[in-house]
Amino acid sequence: MPTITTKDGVEIFYKDWGSGQPIVFSHGWPLSADDWDAQMIFFVTRGYRVIAHDRRGHGRSSQVADGHDMDHYADDLAAVTAHLDLKNAIHVGHSTGGGEVVHYIARHGESRVAKAAILSAVPPLMVQTPANPGGLPKSVFDGLQAALAASRTDFYRDLPAGPFYGYNRPGAKPSEAVIQNWWRQGMMGGAKAHYDGIVAFSQTDFTEDLKKINVPVLVMHGDDDQIVPYADSAPLSAKLLKKGTLKTYKGFPHGMPTTHAETINADLLAFFKE
Repeated sequence: MPTITTKDGVEIFYKDWGSGQPIVFSHGWPLSADDWDAQMIFFVTRGYRVIAHDRRGHGRSSQVADGHDMDHYADDLAAVTAHLDLKNAIHVGHSTGGGEVVHYIARHGESRVAKAAILSAVPPLMVQTPANPGGLPKSVFDGLQAALAASRTDFYRDLPAGPFYGYNRPGAKPSEAVIQNWWRQGMMGGAKAHYDGIVAFSQTDFTEDLKKINVPVLVMHGDDDQIVPYADSAPLSAKLLKKGTLKTYKGFPHGMPTTHAETINADLLAFFKE
C-alpha cells in the first residue's frame, strides 16, 4: 500500500489515481479515503488526478495514541502534498476534512493550491461559546465521546442509520449498503483517534484561518444537516472567506456527497472549470 511517514513517525496511507490537475480529498470523521469513492471515480474519468489519504488513526493509517488535532491533521496533509510534489491542486474537504483543508491552507500557504471546496464542513466553530452563541453545547460532543467509549460498534451503526444521511427523516429510504460501508470504514480506524477527534472537530476555531485564505473557495452545505447545523457553519464561513461562494442545498443531509453524489459532483466540476 502507498504510504508516507510523517516527521513524528506516523504512516499515512493514500490513493493516487490518474493524471492531470490534482484534486486532493480530505474525509470526514471517523471515516477513510474510501468515503470519496463516488467523487474519485467521477473525476479520474474526467481527466483529473485524484488523491485521498486516510487521516492519522483512521482507515489504513497508523493507529497512534496522540496527535489527533488540527495542527497534526494539516501537517500530515502537507506531508502528502509535498511527497507527491503537487502543484495547482484543488482541495476538497467534507465535514472534519473541511476543517483540515482550511487549516492546511492557512498554516502551510497557497503555493501548491489553486482553489478549494468545503462540504458540510465544521468551520468556523462548532461548539457554543460566548463568541459563538449559535454553536452546539459542549455537552453534545461529550455525549458523542461517551457513546463511542460505551460501544463504538453500536454508535457507528446508529449514526449512519439515522442523522448522518438523513435516514431518520419521514419518507427517507435508508440504504443498508451505505450504512454498512460507513460502519466498516469507522471500525477500521482507532478508537482513541476517533475519541480525540471529536474534540478536534468541535472545539477548533477556524475563524482566523478562513480570513487568511486568498484562493477561491466553494462552500457547499445542506440545510437539513443534522450533524453540522447549517446556520452556524456555511454562511458564516462564506462571509469570512475573501473569495467564498456559498451554495445551499435544500433538504440535503450531512452525508450529501454519498446520497446526492450526482448533484455534488456536477457542481464541483463546474467550480473546478471556472
